[in-house]
Amino acid sequence: MSRFEASYLIETPFDPAKVADVMAGEQSSGTFTRVHGETDELRARSRAEVLSVVELETRDTPSLPNAFLERRGVTGPYRRARIRLAFPVINVGANLPTLASTVAGNLYDLGEVTGMRLESMWLPDDYRLAFDMPKQGLAGTRALTGVEAGPLVGSIIKPNVGLSAEETGELAGQLCAAGLDFIKDDEICANPAHAPLAERVPAVMRRVRDHAERTGKLVMVAFNITDETDAMLRHAELVTREGGTCVMASLNWCGFSAIQTLRRATDLALHGHRNGYGAFARDPLLGIGFQAYQVLWRLAGVDHMHVHGLQGKFSQPDTEVVEGARDCVQPLSTTEDDRVMPAFSSGQWAGTVPATYAATGNADLLFMAGGGIMAHPDGPAAGVASIREAWEAVMAGESLESAATRHDALAKALAFFGKKH
Repeated sequence: MSRFEASYLIETPFDPAKVADVMAGEQSSGTFTRVHGETDELRARSRAEVLSVVELETRDTPSLPNAFLERRGVTGPYRRARIRLAFPVINVGANLPTLASTVAGNLYDLGEVTGMRLESMWLPDDYRLAFDMPKQGLAGTRALTGVEAGPLVGSIIKPNVGLSAEETGELAGQLCAAGLDFIKDDEICANPAHAPLAERVPAVMRRVRDHAERTGKLVMVAFNITDETDAMLRHAELVTREGGTCVMASLNWCGFSAIQTLRRATDLALHGHRNGYGAFARDPLLGIGFQAYQVLWRLAGVDHMHVHGLQGKFSQPDTEVVEGARDCVQPLSTTEDDRVMPAFSSGQWAGTVPATYAATGNADLLFMAGGGIMAHPDGPAAGVASIREAWEAVMAGESLESAATRHDALAKALAFFGKKH
């Protein structure tokens, strides 16, 4: 029988092996007791299996409140364990929302636990292929941008509110001229009254096309089309008509079904923005780890996934950023290339390039800098140049300080931004 797997970190005052069995039953064949018509044959066919239980440390206090335990007077010690379960594919089928409900649904509300975190997922190849694939992914994104090797250097249109459609177009033209490969909207600027997509997309793409005619380079712009599903489809059609190559959506707030519908309606690169992910992940004993999170969204067919940035402005430790980037380029399929482009952002500049390259070991990534480009003392073009010079140096095994003796843009970036870090 074909099965998919999920692993969890749990905390409980009970025997973790017994809690694992409760988890398996709750999310597959039954409830807290056998119900009418539930035969041994049906249970054998539909019940999830406990593959392993590895006990960890214990704690004197619970990580999460639990009224179920309080009503029964149950106290610690609270035992932590890693649980691995296998679920029958036939229970779910190629239904992404139901798959998510199975691996990350009522488990969080179980009375037996004071901590529950989905950490990772694995799907057999035939089951993975039943879901959506990226339309562009790593290879397609490189082809669309003309960047055959090295990182894609990108930036974000800031400020994210207030600019008119024409002002946004002017800024996009300046960023194209600065030498970028990729430009994206901010996640909180989608279809505002002061710069609606119906006006902003043509205004931006006019500059992008003009730049392509002059230079031969078509810059990829990720227009934020986050909205209700029908509106996103209309926005994507507009981007296509204007010659665009990419759209962006806030994954958590659009939902799996909307992203699947969008994916199936367009060949545009789909830039998956994970804003809000911290609500799922910042507590170590609650939520969803990034490996499992990115698996679910890759099954919706996204082409790019945000992983934040090393030494950046957000709360994540660098280890999580690195693991996330590696997860994105780890194939889920053994027969198809379904890798997606990890997008680094948040506080990035030339000085964070060495850590990024040392941690990832490759340049199959999108390296985005807002202030690191726009605030360079010699302007955006010098900001882009400083980042490219930094990447060329580290990929050649040279220190930034050494490269800065030959590259003025890099030298000024290190002098200016280095004071702030």
